[in-house]
Amino acid sequence: MPEPLVILESVSKSYGGGAARQLVLDDLSLEMEAGEFVVVLGPSGCGKTTLLNLIGGLDTADSGRVQACGVDLTGASRPELTAYRAQSVGFVFQFYNLLPTLTAQENVEAGVRVAGVDRESARESARSLLAQVGLGSMGDRFPSQLSGGEQQRVAIARALAKKPPLLLADEPTGNLDEETAAGVLDLMQELNRVTGTTFVVVSHNPMLAEEGKRVVRLSHGGLAELSPT
Repeated sequence: MPEPLVILESVSKSYGGGAARQLVLDDLSLEMEAGEFVVVLGPSGCGKTTLLNLIGGLDTADSGRVQACGVDLTGASRPELTAYRAQSVGFVFQFYNLLPTLTAQENVEAGVRVAGVDRESARESARSLLAQVGLGSMGDRFPSQLSGGEQQRVAIARALAKKPPLLLADEPTGNLDEETAAGVLDLMQELNRVTGTTFVVVSHNPMLAEEGKRVVRLSHGGLAELSPT
């Protein structure tokens, strides 16, 4: 059998020191297979973002092993982590993080260029991805000219532009109304099916537990897996 795409073995992470030390993840073990759509649920402040940061190579564990996309992140150097993020991981955030002075297409192109793709290929890829997320006619608009849901769709297209095996989404619907959030979730699930990219979505919104995908819950520094609904 192929090795899981993401492996966390006995991972612990804390912040602060002495009496102020806060244990966020405690001896956590979890595996994620290639092509999965994994939803991690839990209340605000329970460590969901810390979990994503460890998988995304943005932070390092205090102990245990973190491996993703064939890279041992636990002992990786800073240049190795930078290369891993540039080549293997797409990120989607709650507040979109689009560059306000770039058009929608230019924002998506930037996601391709970071992986070393030439300008013309990046342009063609951006057009195709914007069409995939339903914004094929809005490539020349700036973020300020787009709704919140449209901006998040651009952010998802940008994250997928370099064709990463792994996409990490931190509260991607947290800044959207319920109807728009449902549309963004449907889009992510469709893109998961079409591209084969592994999606890991963290949220405090219980609506995501109703999506019929693999769901795990973060509580007291550990994960308890739930059956799909």
